[in-house]
Amino acid sequence: MTSAPLPDLDAFDFDLPEALIAQAPMRPREAARLLEVTPEGLNDRIVADLPSLFRPGDVMVVNDTRVIPARLRARRGEAKIEIMLNRAEGGGLWQALVRNAKRLRPGDTVIIEGAEGCTAKVVEKQEGGAVLFDFGPDQTRLALALEQAGEIPLPPYIARPDGPSAQDAADYQPIFAKHPGAVAAPTASLHFSDELLAAIEARGVTRIAVTLHVGAGTFLPLREENIAKKKLHPEWGQISAEAAEAINTARANGGRIVAIGTTALRLLESAAREDGTIAPFLGLTDIFIMPGHRFRSADMLMTNFHLPRSSLFMLVSAFAGTARMRAAYEHAIASRYRFFSYGDTSLLTRETAP
Repeated sequence: MTSAPLPDLDAFDFDLPEALIAQAPMRPREAARLLEVTPEGLNDRIVADLPSLFRPGDVMVVNDTRVIPARLRARRGEAKIEIMLNRAEGGGLWQALVRNAKRLRPGDTVIIEGAEGCTAKVVEKQEGGAVLFDFGPDQTRLALALEQAGEIPLPPYIARPDGPSAQDAADYQPIFAKHPGAVAAPTASLHFSDELLAAIEARGVTRIAVTLHVGAGTFLPLREENIAKKKLHPEWGQISAEAAEAINTARANGGRIVAIGTTALRLLESAAREDGTIAPFLGLTDIFIMPGHRFRSADMLMTNFHLPRSSLFMLVSAFAGTARMRAAYEHAIASRYRFFSYGDTSLLTRETAP
């Protein structure tokens, strides 16, 4: 069997007017627009319509990661360093993306500005500007340093010349947030409120939480080498045995699996068996979903509108069909949907049923 040819990144490019990049979320959250993308066509709706789009017995799989204030300012002597924590490695070790990493050498100690007594030792320098830091075994001390001096790492396309505001700290935290560790929000989750969740539950839809700590690599541009290797930045995830069993039971009973966000979908696909059942999962995933991928888990996907030439636009094209997603994005741009993290959203039906 020959493998499918690798996609051309240029095929996932499109022109997006800068005015459509949302700089703040819609209020209330469920008032955001929602583009329903089905095999039959496109329907303009709002997020508050979700209960009517679900069926009793469906399962909504959400990511319960919590965004941490992961951007830190530091210095080594006179050199200023910006640290974006990426992934906890255990025992006080953190992999981070570092601006001005060339100023650092293994063995160096940096001082975290604004956090009294907090330092980190450079353990090793890695590819792509990544550095492994040792903050020491006291996790309480690091948590306090993040609280004192850390910034919520908003994406670069959200303009905040003076840094994120206190309102951003609330707006960029999903309602499902429970387990600290993400440096970017699973943004489809930003559209939910307690009232909307109650209406979805009343519809007979079950909600199940999984955890994928979104890493700093989500802000990095996609490179041809990522496509060639079919790998993305590794991220830590967990699906408990109880969650896997509940998802499998719902599917066996005829319910649809609705992934809330690409992070939930990537984790489900990482844990999916050949027969479509979900296995418990604990560890790192670097799965890169592109056209040609055979989906085994979710039947539907709720996701915001993504950047051109991005792995996430490739993912949604794989899920709902490249031609269909091109038409959907052309419609969204023409209809002035709001794009990216604070923008509107979509509900996609999988192109091929399991």
